Amino acid sequence: MKSGRNGSAWVVCLLILVILTGAAYAAENYSFEIENPGAHASSPLPHPDHRFTENGPVLVFFYNTNCADCIKTHPYVLEYIRTHPELEAHLIDIGASSEKRELFTIYKDAFRTGFIPVPAVFVGNATLVGYEEITLHLEDAVRVQAPGSMGPVTHSSSFFFPIGDVTAQDLTIPLVITAGLADGINPCAFSVLIILLFTLAAAGSRRKMVVVGAGFIGAVFVFYFLSGMGLFYLIQSAAISRAIGIIAALIAFALGIVSLYDGIRGDGKPALAIPESKKGIIDRYIQKGSVPAALILGVLVGMFELPCTGGIYLAILSLISNQMTLAEGIPLLFVYNIFFVMPLVLILCAVVLGLPLERVDRWRQEHRGAVRILMGLVLIGLGLLLAGTLIAG
Repeated sequence: MKSGRNGSAWVVCLLILVILTGAAYAAENYSFEIENPGAHASSPLPHPDHRFTENGPVLVFFYNTNCADCIKTHPYVLEYIRTHPELEAHLIDIGASSEKRELFTIYKDAFRTGFIPVPAVFVGNATLVGYEEITLHLEDAVRVQAPGSMGPVTHSSSFFFPIGDVTAQDLTIPLVITAGLADGINPCAFSVLIILLFTLAAAGSRRKMVVVGAGFIGAVFVFYFLSGMGLFYLIQSAAISRAIGIIAALIAFALGIVSLYDGIRGDGKPALAIPESKKGIIDRYIQKGSVPAALILGVLVGMFELPCTGGIYLAILSLISNQMTLAEGIPLLFVYNIFFVMPLVLILCAVVLGLPLERVDRWRQEHRGAVRILMGLVLIGLGLLLAGTLIAG
């Protein structure tokens, strides 16, 4: 009981540290909050139908205060607007409110851009995305759409680079799938599902094995999916995605080293596992062998196996929260969690179709070290990728 209390206290302390670190970082970077310069400081939100004035194209800059590229792009755009006071300009922080995130979606729909991340500039009929494109081509985009020029530009203009059929979201999907699968082969959920199936097999009901097993997997999926949505919303609404990114990179790298050590060592109790103090609760629900118990069991496993899986999930959430809104990120979270539970689905199907449980359990034990090494490599890779993204900013 004492070890259980100590474990709970450790988790609470870690959460407090994360929150305080994020709050401190947000406070330190409060000066990044952008004012709409000049006469537009109190102007209402723009609309994509209003693209030109008599003085030239309307400029709308969408950004996020925790986005690395936005931090690089912001000074350039702000200085450009200050040196061109004749332009109507709007600077919109999509992290400030759901209304502004929705406005970004409205602009993307109106300009038919498909998925694009921030920073993004809509100027007249042109769209510029990313630090390099904005800093290199904003001047040209305004100049050719100025009164008396060749006229408003179209999406085929040389300085507009449409994403086309290959979107940033498409390029992110392979990473999300790989991370979800690596997260899903963790030994924690494997062990619980196999023990649950052993218990059900003793009852001799294949139908009950399917229903209860599916209930367990469904509960794990729903818990992780909803948890991811909640964390994503918290990170963006609190404007601490960059701070969380730094913490996530450190956690992923550290857990990756620990997982590698566990895998290479090959014997003894692994450091990344469901706490011993929680296994009694799990065993009680396994023995019940009912659908309601399986649903509760799925949620409990989702809560208790965070030492096994939390690093990968947090790293992925940090990566995508820096690039898109919650509405845009939900499909990626869904894909991640589908592949997260895929190994459990395959195990259940294999056992129901006749594969002996003993063989499945033997495979799990024989390859436990390799699985931990794979998880360690994925964690380290995600940590380095996330750190590189933040450093580049």
